[in-house]
Formats: sequence, structure tokens, C-alpha cells
Amino acid sequence: MGMVCAVSFNRYGRLYYLDPGSLSPKVGDKVLVPTDDGPEVAECVWAPQWVSDDTGALPVLAGMADEGALERDQLIRRAKADAKVAAKRLIREHDLPMKIVAVDHIPARSRTTIYFSAPRRVDFRALVRDLGSTLRCRVELRQLSARDEARAQGGIGSCGRDLCCATFLKDFDPVSIRMAKDQDLPLNPLRISGACGRLMCCLKYEHPLYQEFSATAPAIGADVSTPEGDGRVVGHSVPRDAVVVRLNDGGRRCVCDKASVCGSRQSYEASPASSVPVGGELRGDSED
Repeated sequence: MGMVCAVSFNRYGRLYYLDPGSLSPKVGDKVLVPTDDGPEVAECVWAPQWVSDDTGALPVLAGMADEGALERDQLIRRAKADAKVAAKRLIREHDLPMKIVAVDHIPARSRTTIYFSAPRRVDFRALVRDLGSTLRCRVELRQLSARDEARAQGGIGSCGRDLCCATFLKDFDPVSIRMAKDQDLPLNPLRISGACGRLMCCLKYEHPLYQEFSATAPAIGADVSTPEGDGRVVGHSVPRDAVVVRLNDGGRRCVCDKASVCGSRQSYEASPASSVPVGGELRGDSED
């Protein structure tokens, strides 16, 4: 067990979890977060709480932000804003199909990194030279994918909550159209695509549940026996771990728990498992 708090470098941005150590920051307090380029100012959005997981691998807060750290943070933010304005102006002058997504500035190394998105590869060598002479520092340009662009910009998903990639999601797992089919979702791109224009990452969250259900539940069209009578499976209700059965007696439909539904004798005898007795020997192989 240990104490954990959450901070964000930008309002409503991605959350980072840290060990508060001996500090007790409140929601809204400015704290110092250790990074590869030195302590950076962030805002506490989740006060320290006890959790049951091991927190030994989490970084520890470097301290509370003082006036000097806050002034340095304001200078960095102003430098980022100036770099963004200059980059947009020079992109228009060079007539490049680029969109500025985010800017990072490290005063200690006199380096500015500009993240952009583009529909194709862009030759920005002349742009880098002009940016370096305008900003008077070392400039790097990095192209982001559609998913990384959504993570950097943030936004609201179709569920009404902040984007997963901009808050807690660390890695992008592969998402396929098969996951939408297995969950019986409409294959309308507008319904299953996220803010990035790609398949929603949340399609993968419940996919293992659907795979487990389909492996153990009777298939649609199978004849089954239920507590309410014999019938045929016409649908699945995975969240309720149930199947929809149309009864042979009158055609009425009922929703039954998967555990209470039994397959027909004909289906069992047609399955390969029916040829193996309890002893594990195949029928017809035993000696007289």
C-alpha cells in the first residue's frame, strides 16, 4: 500500500500519477514534478490517497512550487506561445500542409520542439532554418500520427468524457474492425471512430468479455432448453451474460441466464465431445 496523487501539466490534460512522499498537496496546488529536463510545474488534480497497489515504481514529487518556479513556468509558457505564433506564420509563408499541434520549450538547453500533423511527409528543412533564426534557439520538428494528435490536443469523446488517450491511456493497443463486429456494433465510421478519426480505443476494453461469452454461449440459431421451455437462440445479451430465446410454444421471446440454458440432445451428440466417455477412451476402442 502507499499514497498516490495525480497531477496535470495542462488544465483538463493528461493525468500523471506520483508518490507525494512527505507532501500533502491539495487540489489546485502547484507542485514540482521530476522530469528528464529538471523539475516542472504541474497542478494537483487528485489529492493524495491511500491505494492498495504497490507505489514503489512511481516517481516522487520534487516539492511544492515556489514563486521562482511559478515565474519560470510563466516564461516557458510565454515562449511556447511565441514559438507557436511564429511557426504558424512561417508555415503560411512556406505554403506547407502542416498543422501545429503542440510546442515544448526547454530553456536550460535552449531548445524548442514543435509537434505537427500533416497528411503526408513534408520537407521542412527551410522552415527549420527560418524558425531557428526567428526564435534564436535550436528548433526540432516532429510529425505526429492522428492518435498522437488527439492525445496532445485533448477533447471530449462521444461518451461525453475526456478522451482516454489525453487522460489515463498510456499506450495505443491495436484496434480492428473485427472488435466492432464481435460486439454487434453498427459499422458506421461515424459511430465507431474517435476524435482522431481512427477506431475508438474503447472498443478493446470489453472485447475480451465478448470473446469469452461467444466461446461458452450457445450460438444464434441453436436449439436449447430453458427453464421456460424449449426454443431457439435468436440473440445474445453479453452485458447481462444472457441469451435471447424464442420459445417453440407460441413464439414468445425470453431472456435467460447463460448458465440456465442447456443445449439439445441432438446438438450434444453431434459435437466431438460426445464421442469421449468419462474415462477418456473413444467409443469402440475398448477391448471386450
